[in-house]
Amino acid sequence: MDRIGNCQSGPVKSHQVNTPHATDRAPFAPTVGTFAAEHLSPAYPERAARGTADKLRAWQAEALDSYFASEPRDFLAAATPGAGKTTFALRLAAELIARRVVDRITVVAPTEHLKRQWADAAHRVGIRLNPSFKNGHAFGGRRYHGIAVTYAQVAIKASLHREITESARTLVILDEVHHGGDALSWGDAIREAFGPATRRLSLTGTPFRSDTAPIPFVTYAPDNKGVRTSVTDYNYGYGRALSDGVVRPVIFMAYAGKMRWRTRMGDEMEARLGEGDTKDVTSQAWRTALDPGGEWIPSVLTAANRRLSEVRHSVPDAGGLVIATDQAAARAYAAILESITGEKPTLVLSDEKESSERIESFSAGSDRWIVAVRMVSEGVDVPRLAVGVYATSASTPLYFAQAVGRFVRTRRRGETASIFIPSVPHLMTLAGALELERDHALDKSDSVDDLLDDSTLDKENREESGSDELHDEFIWQALESDANFDKVLFDGGEFGFAAEVGSDEELDFIGIPGILEPDQVRELLRQRQARQSRRSIDRQRALPPEEREPPALYRTLKEQRSLLNSLVGIRSKQTGEAHGLIHAELRRVCGGPAVASATVTQLQARIDRLRKQMK
Repeated sequence: MDRIGNCQSGPVKSHQVNTPHATDRAPFAPTVGTFAAEHLSPAYPERAARGTADKLRAWQAEALDSYFASEPRDFLAAATPGAGKTTFALRLAAELIARRVVDRITVVAPTEHLKRQWADAAHRVGIRLNPSFKNGHAFGGRRYHGIAVTYAQVAIKASLHREITESARTLVILDEVHHGGDALSWGDAIREAFGPATRRLSLTGTPFRSDTAPIPFVTYAPDNKGVRTSVTDYNYGYGRALSDGVVRPVIFMAYAGKMRWRTRMGDEMEARLGEGDTKDVTSQAWRTALDPGGEWIPSVLTAANRRLSEVRHSVPDAGGLVIATDQAAARAYAAILESITGEKPTLVLSDEKESSERIESFSAGSDRWIVAVRMVSEGVDVPRLAVGVYATSASTPLYFAQAVGRFVRTRRRGETASIFIPSVPHLMTLAGALELERDHALDKSDSVDDLLDDSTLDKENREESGSDELHDEFIWQALESDANFDKVLFDGGEFGFAAEVGSDEELDFIGIPGILEPDQVRELLRQRQARQSRRSIDRQRALPPEEREPPALYRTLKEQRSLLNSLVGIRSKQTGEAHGLIHAELRRVCGGPAVASATVTQLQARIDRLRKQMK
């Protein structure tokens, strides 16, 4: 039988094998061949976009070659969301069973919904997984090759899962393995349960965490600064996937606005969303923007719905997702969307069976909107999602990347994803560094993520304790908010200037076609920005001299940012480096915060350095 990963070049090969004798495998495991696995779509549960794959995508074949070159006990594969990790894992599992290396499979997933999603995918390749397995059940029977469980389920009774692992030669697939570091008890339980496994395949779409909890079965090694970081055995990042046409390009639509709120001390505060304020002011302004009682959320939802209508001209079943912080906000957002569209959106509030059924129904249908609380942010496949509203206070790089991952799965060449976000410097930085790959760091350094932490917003969102604080005269209260279009972020660049909601300038950017290649998106955004600038100049010239306003500071900042981003784009083409890496190096050399928060002087220093490098 040909082996995967031999020294010959060319596509991965595999063959059906004869049923092994009972002495070679567990007596209850049904026979599995590799024929069905060869015909699973590389983008399961959808077909691969035309032109992106035949039977396996290049990265999937490379990863299989890499695995079978040494057949390690542990293998960590990091691939951007939407790239086809499930197909890769199940092809590998089918090969290992067919080669009689393993007899049983245990899939560990973050949520109940993903357990069923894995079982459905496995069924397509002839592998039968039981997603309904409970810790109280006795494992057995000839119907299944294995089970699909959650990390929480393993943590509750690690000893049981260790017994199951030891009772046969077991392949453990740890989906979104970074969840193994969610709590010390979880990590310990996973090590206990799956320490005896014959093989372990760890998968992640976001190979980093914002904490320093070690992830089980992941190798760490010091980088050039001595910080211990995770080591992947195969890595397929967003930048490469985008150039391969495997994922969609993402357009971020940023919205700012004036926020007003009352603090717990009774003071009334006012700030503009997106300005370089302290963490505390920024978090409270952000929280005010997300309040459904203000005008920011309705304005942004209206704009997002217009964008969805534009996309649906070329992608008729395109859907939109609003990610909310909590259940109360989700219900309120759903009501606002219903008043805007006249259609009741799908509402997903928890990780229960009914919620999974709603997600599956939405995915298979053509309804416009789904509103969810966090659970749709990771691993759940709704490939028709094309427009998103990031209306949550979750702020870690890990969560943001997972949320963006819900929109990047490609079904056909030319599709784009549009995500509406608050114009907060922290989110601007994350959006601008989408192509920047990170590893999980066990050691904190002074330069690591001086970004807004989830704990800051969690503290602001925490309700007062009635029993302890009845004497408090005031509680935090959002008073007023409005919204304005701020800018568009795409491919590391910024386009457009501040404009009123509903204006021609805003509609210029909202109305770009939904089917465009990345180069076409970039060129069209430049054209729309130039048209916006001409309109502004014409309006100023039409005014009497005494009524003309002097250029505001933000105009100068916008011009500097636009010039810097243009130079970074040119430099990227010269060197092949990702935009995010060039920006990161400029920050390291020249100092200062991210582009969204940098001063005119700081931006000019980076521009000058780039110009010297490009001479």
